[in-house]
Amino acid sequence: MMLLGGDLGGTKTLLALAELRADGALAIVDEVRYASAEWPDFAPLLADFRARHKVPVSAACFGLAGPVDAGTAKLTYLPWRLDAQALAADFALSRVTLVNDFVAAASGIELLPADACTTLQAGAPLAEAPRVVVGAGTGLGVAGVLRHAGETVVVAGEGGHQGFSPQSAAQAALWQYLFAQHGRVTAEDIISGPGLARVHAFLGGGKWSPADIGTAAKLHGAATSAVSAADGASGPDTATAAAALSLWLSAYGAFAGDLALSWLARGGVYLAGGIAGKLIDEAEAAIFLAAFNAKREHRALAEAMPVHLVREERLGLLGALAQARALLRR
Repeated sequence: MMLLGGDLGGTKTLLALAELRADGALAIVDEVRYASAEWPDFAPLLADFRARHKVPVSAACFGLAGPVDAGTAKLTYLPWRLDAQALAADFALSRVTLVNDFVAAASGIELLPADACTTLQAGAPLAEAPRVVVGAGTGLGVAGVLRHAGETVVVAGEGGHQGFSPQSAAQAALWQYLFAQHGRVTAEDIISGPGLARVHAFLGGGKWSPADIGTAAKLHGAATSAVSAADGASGPDTATAAAALSLWLSAYGAFAGDLALSWLARGGVYLAGGIAGKLIDEAEAAIFLAAFNAKREHRALAEAMPVHLVREERLGLLGALAQARALLRR
């Protein structure tokens, strides 16, 4: 029995075909990474993948960066529109479901091997307590994970689009800077890859890619004082890049800590999304956790929340395959 899973984002799309074995385990048969912006819509991309394997597919799940409503969805940062029934009919898929990409990510947590996460804060975990999955990438995704009657329930949300709450004078100035440009400032405006670039520009560093800013921040204090951008121009100053990363991490930590309090996430907070894995090491984790735990009278409660950094970039894809497997039981 074959299952199809997809993780559809503004930057990349991952598709995988997996065999469902008799013991319920999933074995990936084929996996392809696509640059999302190179495709006008999802249908031709899926057609390209299906041409590789013309086998019957019993169930498919596509996790996508955007809200899902009654089996239809549009990606937030792409013009792609998806309809589950149309995809099933057009591509000979027996069953199709669409979920938010962080519902997929949350569904993938239990499939991760033990070495796929780095624990930033051990906390005092409670086995049946809620968990939160949050991830900065092209956007900012959020999902909750609950245990009820022995079953795992994933709660979708668009928490990244809630209003940004400044927690320092520097963050308040950043809010004012962005508000003057766009009006309402969301958490995603700052806590995302594009958000890191906005923070860097706010600090006077110019317009640079998140990757260049991260590289320059890592070089801060080293002999090399600049990095080269992809276009050949000199890259951002390392001191400015380091300041931008510090401010960004403080905002991210405060936001994640607020989510943890909202959910009482004693089951753990999981940081997903590729940018966190690339930017957070021991020094950066200290900045993140200082903001995460700065909760005044609830500092002790925040410190009891386990915080894990997910280093598996295929988390959403694994979760989509898990959702496809669950679809067979409905």
